Amino acid sequence: MRVTFLGTGTSTGVPVIGCDCKTCRSSDAKDRRWRPSIYIQLDDGLSVLVDASPDLRAQALRFDVPRVDLILLTHSHADHVLGLDDVRIYNMRQGGLIPCYGDARTITDVRRMFAYVFDPKTPRGGGLPQLTLWPVAGPFSVEHCTVIPIPLRHGTLPILGYRLGAFAYLTDCSEIPDVSWPLLRNLDVLVLDALRHRSHTTHFNLEGAVAAAERIGAQQTYFTHMTHDLPHAATCDSLPESICLSHDGLICQVSEKTNETVLRDFATARL
Repeated sequence: MRVTFLGTGTSTGVPVIGCDCKTCRSSDAKDRRWRPSIYIQLDDGLSVLVDASPDLRAQALRFDVPRVDLILLTHSHADHVLGLDDVRIYNMRQGGLIPCYGDARTITDVRRMFAYVFDPKTPRGGGLPQLTLWPVAGPFSVEHCTVIPIPLRHGTLPILGYRLGAFAYLTDCSEIPDVSWPLLRNLDVLVLDALRHRSHTTHFNLEGAVAAAERIGAQQTYFTHMTHDLPHAATCDSLPESICLSHDGLICQVSEKTNETVLRDFATARL
């Protein structure tokens, strides 16, 4: 499968509005970060959007997102769901509903935040996103690829990461619960939250992210959800060889093969 990083910044994006710091003024394109999201193209042609950031329209135009067959939501914070209205163009072009998966709280929040979308009294003439909302209760199949939800903690908020084949995406996390570590074995590529140098109550800082990445031991780890405190080039130079910052537009190829041991380990996890 092919994974494209649509956005790798934190909720403010980079550059930050009104900021004159070195990173925000940088001429390095890798220091320009839209809000966090990835786009996965499976080997059978199915396309999966993970989170729908407020920058989705610009991301789709810049990085060529021609269709969206399925959406995975990690949680319902604004920088991860406010782009959902923009998927209506895919409904129109593809001629059908788009299934949208998340934990029960996220699905409830989306139904509330986008109440006009799900209200049958809302006039349809202006165009609305057409979504079917599905609460995630365990691993499920997308064609021949298995999606494994990974329980995480975003401060005190339980959220989900996702594993597809040898790839895992863990954004907005400050803690990986004990039940989730076994679900992260034998990864080719790990994407992990690394907000900044200083500690934070709801995100891994850089030091904590490095420690978690080394414990997981993926062949390659990319950090995401970064503030302007982490300039791309200088930060990458300081990291271990198998770890680096991601950047908007980064593309990686990963195996879709699911490790059966991981599926058995999920039986001990609780969403």
